[in-house]
Amino acid sequence: MLPPDLRSAEAETLTAVRSALAAEPRGRWTVEWRFEGLRLLAPALRLAGDLLTETGRGGRLLFADEGAAALARRDSEILAPRIASFGDERRRQGDGGSDNGGEGGGEGLLVLVAPSQAEYDLVEALCGAHRGAVLLLNPNLEDAAVGIGSVARQRRKGFLATWQTAYALLPDAESTLRRAHPGEWELYRLDPDGYRLVRSFERRPDGESRAEALAGTGGVGLAGQLRGLNDLLEGLQR
Repeated sequence: MLPPDLRSAEAETLTAVRSALAAEPRGRWTVEWRFEGLRLLAPALRLAGDLLTETGRGGRLLFADEGAAALARRDSEILAPRIASFGDERRRQGDGGSDNGGEGGGEGLLVLVAPSQAEYDLVEALCGAHRGAVLLLNPNLEDAAVGIGSVARQRRKGFLATWQTAYALLPDAESTLRRAHPGEWELYRLDPDGYRLVRSFERRPDGESRAEALAGTGGVGLAGQLRGLNDLLEGLQR
């Protein structure tokens, strides 16, 4: 069942992330909330506040630049000592500092908010130097400009391939794709009377699989064919 609002999605996310961290305490996990117009700061602070203050977990909440980190510190006095930019945290790692806010040997949870392809190398270095779990919130680390070529293939088969989905809620015009660890991927179709579960998948379905599931016996149609073509082109780039 789809969550009716953002706060419900946040509650589902917290449960799913806890499940993921229990399954792999040092894993690399992602959370994706792809809502149009979403302002990420407040929900990021709420999620990180729950995760980082839980007994024994510790960790840090990281933003791409110092300006965003400063806004986050302003809005959360409790988390302020644990908030930093990607660059500051990387320098901290180089200096041998703990990422637990003084709670141990650098094995706490790192939560990185909206890392983009511009920070790819920095994020890869941060994660490589960290011994604990890492959670990426709304990551966008693939560079469309890189596109075809050995660099893109190396990234997809290397660093990007190490991540697993803890929670995802991905709506579009006619459907929503959802995954909450440890459950399967679920595809919901938007009907006149609301969303209806169409199919579950063991792995994240590509555009062609989604289109076929949504079309049912009525055929894929032009939109589905275009999605399938797009996925085919992406596959050729890998």
